[in-house]
Amino acid sequence: MIAEIDRLAAACANPASVVAQAVAAGRRPIRTLGTDAPREYLIAAGFQPVRLSPGPARPTPRADAAMGAKGLGVRSCRLIEQILEGDTPVLITAADAEQPQLFAVLRELARLGEETVPPIHLVDLVHIDRPAALAYNKARLAGLGAWLEALGGHRPNDAALADAIAATAKQADVVAQVTALRKAADGPRISGTDALAIVGGMAIVPAQECDVVLTPGAPLPGHRLFVTGSAHEDGAIYALIESLGAVIVGAAHGWATIEAPAPADSPIDALAAPLLRATPGATYATSRAAVVAAAVEAARPSHVLHLTIGDDEAAPWDVAAIRRALPDGLPFLTIRMSIDGDARMADAIGHFLAGTTAPAAAPKAKPATATKPAARPQRSRKSLSSVADFSAYQREWFAGVHEQVAAGAPFAVVNANSPQEIFRALDIPFVVNQWWASIVAAKQQSRRYIGLLKDRNFPVNVEAYSAQGLAAYFDEDADLAPWGGLPKPDFVQAVTSSDPTTKIYGEWAQASGAAPFMYARTVDQRMDIPVEWWDIMPDGWDKGLETERLDLMTAELREAIAALEAATGRTFHHDRFVKIMDLVNEQEDYYRRTRDLIARTVPAPIGIVDSMPATMVPQWHRGTIWARDAAKAFYEEVLARVEAGAAAVPNEQVRLMWVGRGMWSDMAFYQQWEESHGAVFVWSMYLALAADGYIRTFDRDGGGTRDPLRALAARFLTMGDELRMPSWAAPWHVHEAQTNFIDGAVALSDADPFVLRALERAGIPVLDLGIDNFSSDGDDGAATRARITAFIEEPASVRAAARKQPA
Repeated sequence: MIAEIDRLAAACANPASVVAQAVAAGRRPIRTLGTDAPREYLIAAGFQPVRLSPGPARPTPRADAAMGAKGLGVRSCRLIEQILEGDTPVLITAADAEQPQLFAVLRELARLGEETVPPIHLVDLVHIDRPAALAYNKARLAGLGAWLEALGGHRPNDAALADAIAATAKQADVVAQVTALRKAADGPRISGTDALAIVGGMAIVPAQECDVVLTPGAPLPGHRLFVTGSAHEDGAIYALIESLGAVIVGAAHGWATIEAPAPADSPIDALAAPLLRATPGATYATSRAAVVAAAVEAARPSHVLHLTIGDDEAAPWDVAAIRRALPDGLPFLTIRMSIDGDARMADAIGHFLAGTTAPAAAPKAKPATATKPAARPQRSRKSLSSVADFSAYQREWFAGVHEQVAAGAPFAVVNANSPQEIFRALDIPFVVNQWWASIVAAKQQSRRYIGLLKDRNFPVNVEAYSAQGLAAYFDEDADLAPWGGLPKPDFVQAVTSSDPTTKIYGEWAQASGAAPFMYARTVDQRMDIPVEWWDIMPDGWDKGLETERLDLMTAELREAIAALEAATGRTFHHDRFVKIMDLVNEQEDYYRRTRDLIARTVPAPIGIVDSMPATMVPQWHRGTIWARDAAKAFYEEVLARVEAGAAAVPNEQVRLMWVGRGMWSDMAFYQQWEESHGAVFVWSMYLALAADGYIRTFDRDGGGTRDPLRALAARFLTMGDELRMPSWAAPWHVHEAQTNFIDGAVALSDADPFVLRALERAGIPVLDLGIDNFSSDGDDGAATRARITAFIEEPASVRAAARKQPA
């Protein structure tokens, strides 16, 4: 057994050598990235899959140069470096939110001609269990087959697929033997490090070389430890943990075991099954916790360790549910650590196993503030009268929502990227989660809400903005709750656009009893996509978007509507829905006209202190006559200001772009440099995205490929790509910067690094603040404002001066 484990461990440690051996033997190696990679399909097509992992610490100069100072993270940098160094084809999956980004980075590098990228393909498999997902996955596997055939392989037939599935079943049997050895009555007979090497090695060496015969060793001494959380892509952290006097007797994470496809009507149905190798971002925390609890019961550990490795955002959102599911009194420790581990992690685990308390880390010293800026105004100055009644309207509307809910009406909370128009058509009151978060921020309650999350073991530094609605459910202070608090929802709904989204909404549903509905976040896997999408999507979305993605989301919309009809007794009327879609398109067209007016007018008639609320308040009421008329009034007032020569800053010197979420808790922040420097923030994503991201024309009679429901799917398929997906976001931001005569871009931490990189390459100076959208107060806020002042005085002013020179 030792020799077999050593062989598999060597493969894990150096998969590149396995690739070289495959080439020398005349086989076709293909690197795979993602825990849900369909290895059986690759084998049946005549390829040898070899798992790609980040490996140990190493320089990543090509990845760093490609992505700039603000990259995807250490793991992705190492992966990109390896991919660019070789010529082996690479199959990437959407197992987490970062891997499609990684694929898009490589696609963009190839499009720009900046790197020679080996053959790459993204296979986007959906892991939400519904019939439409099975059909979608089968279509994606068919696309994979075409790519493999182009590489010199062949389309898999049922017999070849069945043989490959049988090989995986044999591997799963070996892992079952490993599990039995770890659960031996007199003590574990195999270390966790060796167990992980067996699982990892089987994803690297040829399937026919995975016949491992295991013989029991002597019982191993040490604390019986169970490990869960992030996937371990090599054995380094396991080895470090076991060197501290523990034996890892069980684990639940992405690479802890081998899952064989379940029997199905056909081999392709088995491989396309949505629940096969379900990824963390598609799994509710309560479901994940149930799996962990069952595995813990079987392994009988003395301690449970939850590790969040690197930039993993899904794992922290499982902690609260796992704590609830584990037996009382079982020692449990959660740690966030670097991808390679560190001494602090080892020290904490050592104290945990010994039952002692690790010393508290010394508090970080605050950086000294270079200069003391002038006191900022307490309230922002508004230029528009058309938005003057917005606040009163919002309060009146929200009070009406409270009254409707109190009278027994159903109530929903939806994410901003979720198709809320179906609730409008069913006359179900709803609130958009991000609107609520902005109210919480504006009322200075964000930090208190973070405390409510922390008290319940939820993470406070992973999508805290999107979790404000969940925090509101636990808010029992009627005096402090913004606007009377958020009513308890009956329905919560979102698109799984990030790894924590399903967790947040699942925990919200678990706590409140609401019915959750999650739309699958699908990814465009084409290598050639329409870069100038803002010109294509309004009228040509049916040609510009993949049919498979439109099919899936349209089917999901029909399923969501049917569930809402069944739960509420209400009926979804086609004619009412068409009127709502018409109103949305009219509203967004007014935003497009307004955006274009501001862009071409120097000095700008208004700044984003006006345009942000003028856009976003009606956006939350999208599909109503009030919202359409509010957008029209906004346009007409801006037009009147342009015609009258009115300006937000008459002495305009510098035009700035704000990249990322708005500083809703401190809108006056944006106006501090107007008098002193003539600097005006002209552009934010809110008006620009309303102008370009929402309009979807359709055929009014329904049916066909351009019916209203399919147009709604098209609107939300791309939402988020415009802001953060390379080949989508970067060209758009550069286009917007150029058409708005931008002299400098100021960015928050949620800004996409590739957008910033593209802006800099287009000659637009960029200041990356590295803060979130409710962190501008106190000493750090003073330092932030000093940085912006210096940015305006130097690179932005230099560009402004060059812009004003005659051509």
